[in-house]
Amino acid sequence: MSRNGHLRYRPCATTGILVGDFTMPRGTVYRAHWHPLHQLAWSPKGLLRVRSDRGVWLLPPSLALWIPATLPHATESAGDAVMRSAYVAPACCPHIDWPKPTVLEVTPLLRALIGHLARTDFAADARTRAEAVLLDELHPVPVTSVSAPPPRDPRARTVAERLTADPADGRTLASWGTETGASARTLARLFVAETGLAFGQWRERLRMQAAMPHLAAGLPIEAVAHRVGYATASSFTAAFHRLAGVTPRQYFPLDDQDTS
Repeated sequence: MSRNGHLRYRPCATTGILVGDFTMPRGTVYRAHWHPLHQLAWSPKGLLRVRSDRGVWLLPPSLALWIPATLPHATESAGDAVMRSAYVAPACCPHIDWPKPTVLEVTPLLRALIGHLARTDFAADARTRAEAVLLDELHPVPVTSVSAPPPRDPRARTVAERLTADPADGRTLASWGTETGASARTLARLFVAETGLAFGQWRERLRMQAAMPHLAAGLPIEAVAHRVGYATASSFTAAFHRLAGVTPRQYFPLDDQDTS
């Protein structure tokens, strides 16, 4: 892997899957790039954030993201992470036709296979068999992107930046209007026009994004809920499930804490 995130790939008749394994200290960013291969982005430790024009995904060790070949994307570490991605030659998986990024469950078998295929010291026929098993172990899960695109207008952007710094801020648009010099109606119109979301929907997504690193670190759900602006753990869990498609503990299983 080069410093800008591009995979250095030389086609090999006996290898359909390559595994890249490297550390990503907190704040590491691979800016927008693409690969000639499909990428299975995964971290056995920490939390990865993957961005594309199709959405934003935060990936704990229990989840991986299938990124189709040639799709531009950026990857960053939300905290210290270890990146271990499988890169799959499209010719080796014609049966996989996911046209957009797809979240996959990282089962114990898939975890083991990715580590196994990082080796280079076994026979070609054994590698081919292991690669086939890995491809059979790719199971999509109903996790959706939680994306809160920033507005462009300076007045709405001021609100967005303040809420990014303090997601628990519960002020209404009328209160924000006093601070930004725009009416509540104007701010509401700007959020819809520039993000595609009503202000309340946008803030809820932002809060979910802010919550994920805390959940990945193992903080209790009630503490995370309060940090991002929810009065109770149950109201936070309901919002998380509504947006992400799964509960916080399905997204961040306790067994995945402190894995390596």
